[in-house]
Amino acid sequence: MSTLTRVTLAYARIEATDRPEIWIDLRPRAEVEREARSIDERVAAGEPLPLAGKLFAAKGNIDVAGLPTTAGCPAYAYTPEEDAPVVARLRAAGAIVLGTTNLDQFATGLVGTRSPYGAVRNALDPTRVSGGSSSGSAVATALGIVDFALGTDTAGSGRVPAAFNGIVALKPTRGLVPTTGVVPACASLDCVTVFARTLPEAEQALAYMATPSGRDLPALPQRSPGPWRVAVAPAAQLGELDEGWAEAYEAAVAQLAAAGAQVRALDLTPFTEAAAMLYEGAFVAERYTAVGSFVDKLIAEGGAGLDPTVAGIITRARDIPAHQLYTDQDRLAELHTRALTQLGDADALLLPTTPGHPTLAAVAADPLGANARLGRFTNSTNLFDLAAVAVPGGTVDGLPFGVMLIGPAFTDERLARIARLLQPRLRIAVVGAHLSGQPLNTQLLSLGAEWERTTTTAPAYRLHALSTTPPKPGLVHVGTGGSAIEAEVWRLPAEGLGCLLADLPRPMALGRVELADGTHVPGFLCEPGALEGAKDITEYGGWRGYLRARPERPVL
Repeated sequence: MSTLTRVTLAYARIEATDRPEIWIDLRPRAEVEREARSIDERVAAGEPLPLAGKLFAAKGNIDVAGLPTTAGCPAYAYTPEEDAPVVARLRAAGAIVLGTTNLDQFATGLVGTRSPYGAVRNALDPTRVSGGSSSGSAVATALGIVDFALGTDTAGSGRVPAAFNGIVALKPTRGLVPTTGVVPACASLDCVTVFARTLPEAEQALAYMATPSGRDLPALPQRSPGPWRVAVAPAAQLGELDEGWAEAYEAAVAQLAAAGAQVRALDLTPFTEAAAMLYEGAFVAERYTAVGSFVDKLIAEGGAGLDPTVAGIITRARDIPAHQLYTDQDRLAELHTRALTQLGDADALLLPTTPGHPTLAAVAADPLGANARLGRFTNSTNLFDLAAVAVPGGTVDGLPFGVMLIGPAFTDERLARIARLLQPRLRIAVVGAHLSGQPLNTQLLSLGAEWERTTTTAPAYRLHALSTTPPKPGLVHVGTGGSAIEAEVWRLPAEGLGCLLADLPRPMALGRVELADGTHVPGFLCEPGALEGAKDITEYGGWRGYLRARPERPVL
């Protein structure tokens, strides 16, 4: 599918979803279409653009050249002449940014409602919060408007909305991704994060965002051989969870154990005690350093456009005495040592991302209390200089339940590998351009698909050569008079199958394919109406057989 076509579909999706609160500023459609045409032309000319065709959004505190950077406050807006480095790197690889997204003002909050641009509603249940502060980016990703989106995470602002909207978020090691061109919340703790619907898509984007010069890579302890070692929290230390969430967490733990991981309990106390310090202690004073003088000035002028909850948090931080910071730093160092001792040789700590998922009404009734509860498991991560991956962990009452894996700095790749064990995987049968070595096989690989076996269909299908770009065959079930057709079976994350289906062009369709052993798996079939004039190539036994036997085309 061309980049221009994907842009057209994205703007149609924006209109169809009717969620104006997602966006602060969209780029003019004509401008984006010109960029898309340029990307398509460059790809056709042979230029390597690994992210060509990928669309993304950037949180409204990240600079996108030509669009106002508001940080969720209209009076704060400035228009940058250059993209933030993270945006520039993605665009250099061929990705196209559609616009900037809504957020909890000044990235202060975990709810997604603290914005003069409107409360961002959950992608699946509009009566519930989307999670913040990176609310718009998460919902734009969950609704399929963009392939991935950028957020930030200081206290959980990337992981919480990922959990509430059933998507993936990578919170990298601090310094791995540059924060230049990002309005700071707490500059010493801030991380730029990436959202995607699948783990491989998020990892691909992060690879282009990261920089080797952000921090010196330490010599990580040598890992002794054996299965993954995952620490988990005792039920008694998780505190009050929403109904059904304890059982969902236990199921995720059981899934890791069933996948071969060694699971053991740890004392969660140092993590939760440090989490409480982020807002209750002196560390919140750094938020005043970032934007406090601006907030004071705006309040003196009447406070137009300021969220009252955010303004209260920031202005109260102004009066924290300096000696408290030193006291809290000593306390944090003690808790950090205890936390690392508890982790020991564990590769990761598995936790629920949040204790629950509140409604919009519940947050409106108790904005500070509801928000504080959501950070119970996420607040300590950056204080302890840890990396994290948030992934879907199942559902409770039809809504997403999210878990996260936390590990030492620079174990980002390790955490992602362990997270794959939590992703349900489905089989898919392919017979044409998605076969190994064929042009569209990279689509499967980018979604984390793994080859399982080569086989054939049951002898009930006909295969036709379609006039498409790239060339591909059409598989049709005919029953009597059919033949066995070469097929490959791949396993991929459930979310990946949804992504394939969303991008599937006509006349292709997803249906059930019967294999030689009598089993049925999802696979690509063809609409019968597209076969008129198409050559029947069943006699070749499969697409690769036809390609091998096909005479070379004359050179014009």
